[in-house]
Amino acid sequence: MNGILRIAYKLLVNDRPKFSALLVGITFAVFLMVQMTSLFSGILARASATVVNVGARVWVMDPAVQTVANSIPLPDYVLDAVRSVDGVRYAVPMYSGGALVRLDDGTYQAVTVIGLDDTTLFGRPEVTRGSIEDIYAEHGFLVVDDAEYHKLGNPDIGAEFELNDNRGVIVGVAHVASSGLFGVPTLYTTFTRAIQYIPSMRYTISYVLVEPKSADAIPRIKQAVSRLGYVALTNDEFVAQISAFYKFQTGLGVNLFLMTVMSFVVGLSISGQTFYSFVLENLEKFGALKAIGAKGAVLVRMILFQAGFTALTGYGLGVGICTLMIAAARLRLPDYAATITWGNLLLAFCMVLVIAGISSYIAVRKVLRIEPFDIFRG
Repeated sequence: MNGILRIAYKLLVNDRPKFSALLVGITFAVFLMVQMTSLFSGILARASATVVNVGARVWVMDPAVQTVANSIPLPDYVLDAVRSVDGVRYAVPMYSGGALVRLDDGTYQAVTVIGLDDTTLFGRPEVTRGSIEDIYAEHGFLVVDDAEYHKLGNPDIGAEFELNDNRGVIVGVAHVASSGLFGVPTLYTTFTRAIQYIPSMRYTISYVLVEPKSADAIPRIKQAVSRLGYVALTNDEFVAQISAFYKFQTGLGVNLFLMTVMSFVVGLSISGQTFYSFVLENLEKFGALKAIGAKGAVLVRMILFQAGFTALTGYGLGVGICTLMIAAARLRLPDYAATITWGNLLLAFCMVLVIAGISSYIAVRKVLRIEPFDIFRG
């Protein structure tokens, strides 16, 4: 069998134009599939950045909320009611909203302002410069050093800005686990300062962040919140809800899905046609092998080996090129969101196997119909 596979390998690589065309087709298809799905994964991850960065185990919100960026204010009694639920260790308010700040040079920049509970500062980021206690200072704000940091002029401690005719002072620079999706810098301050500086409706609490006493208490908390007419979601459930919103209720998911399907079709058409052409050109060689005693099963193994070798080589090249391009893009474009995950790689691998399987099936049908007599007669 090793000898037969060696013959199959030589038949494949010795026809360099066909082999190169096969590799290019599969490599290009894998590159596009991994690129599109990685971009979508990165977008979904950044869409849930606030949820990941805050890290609350349970989020209480209005039932109409679909994504963390579009919060609906809650009345103050919801916070008191949640705190009284059996199984709640503590519950704190959080403010999340957009604002427009005026920088020293007179330009305006949109920002996201996160207001943390004044007492606990629950959900605070990791402060890399300055001290978290300085957030209590007059006009104190923390700025997040992420891909959008430069839009505020790379402010250091002591930098000033105006927010709704109120003075703001950067008292610390922070680091968070995930950058946001919409290219907007993030500022942290206390809950009280956030609602004082930013005009809002009658209600000011965006979310109630809950720390349960134990995991067993979460269903009880959800039921109690539901009786109030609101929704309590765990961290993972909130992330899943945000992902579902972008997948099925925006054009983003549909468009990227269509691009992925088109990549698959391109790879299938190129590899299938090229592989079939390769088999036709080598039909005499397969017929000769059949004439000297090679059974149909042996010829099928040869075809499967050739298709599998080409598919796996193209898969490796496609993933490698895509990885290099994403790494290079991140060095030059900090806002670039693409993230390669195991799910992306597995999906692309399964699609490559389908491409190899269909190409093999087309070729196998042709090879099994060969009659040695017809070959030698020609």
